[in-house]
Amino acid sequence: MDFGIQIEPQFGFSYDAVRDIARAAHDAGWSRIWVSDHLLLGGDAVATDCLEAWSLLAALARDTEGIRIGPMVSCQSYRNPALLAKIAAGVDQMSGGRLEFGIGAGWKEIEYRAYGYEFPEAGVRVTQMVETLEICTRLWRDERATYRGKYYRVDEAVCAPKPKQRPLPIWIGGTKPRVMRVAAQWADWFNMSNPGTHERDRLDVVRDGLADACRAVGRDPATLRRSLFVQAFVAPTHAELDELIEMLAARAKTSKEQWLGQRSGAIVGTTDEAGERFRAIARAGIDHANVMLPYGREIDGANALAQIARER
Repeated sequence: MDFGIQIEPQFGFSYDAVRDIARAAHDAGWSRIWVSDHLLLGGDAVATDCLEAWSLLAALARDTEGIRIGPMVSCQSYRNPALLAKIAAGVDQMSGGRLEFGIGAGWKEIEYRAYGYEFPEAGVRVTQMVETLEICTRLWRDERATYRGKYYRVDEAVCAPKPKQRPLPIWIGGTKPRVMRVAAQWADWFNMSNPGTHERDRLDVVRDGLADACRAVGRDPATLRRSLFVQAFVAPTHAELDELIEMLAARAKTSKEQWLGQRSGAIVGTTDEAGERFRAIARAGIDHANVMLPYGREIDGANALAQIARER
């Protein structure tokens, strides 16, 4: 199992901070840096910066080396599918072939409303994601692409340059059976989200759900790799861990006990304690840990888990 850091630009990151986290993560043995695709944190977050995901990835493509980059996940609703295919191909070229193409159906209604997007029901958004995959993969593969779906279409569209990677790795994130079936049809990887839920309550779901989804489309489940989204609060020693949790609880304006109670699904512990949890996740068949570390302490967390991240 390898490790990737999940960055939420909506929390207020500067570009320099994200770039420095990516470089430090690479030095610490992490394989990937992921950015979420959001447009704002919340309706009242008027002073909280939120870098747009694909322009952020384009900059990381040029300012980092070695570490793989990608959206976890790109919202299919926010960009015309053909334009998204062009953007992704360009970022893959600019990165020297380090892009992981993550896509999801979209969920954050406040963003849709604020930016003037229609917010259809979940089933429609999943169908739109499938049509986006149809268009993107045709543009990356074919000289010209034509597709007419219920929601999206292209007519003799051209994507030049093509992605450097052929094929471009596709990740789909979510939790529901239909999204797993889409992943079985289209993806190289499936990322099981819902990090607020303990991994023991998600591992059987992802294993059995993906096995059923793959059987439904005649695919060997072993060919669809598995990722788990987790939150981790880790420090080398108990004293440093207590200091970290006290700081995070104070930042949240709550007690240490309440803070911990609200994060019962997270991995909280020393490096050694966290290592046991992560190794158990790997033994359960997970190939990648998509890890969100405390905001503002990502480099400390990456270094605390460096020894485990280097294990393969």
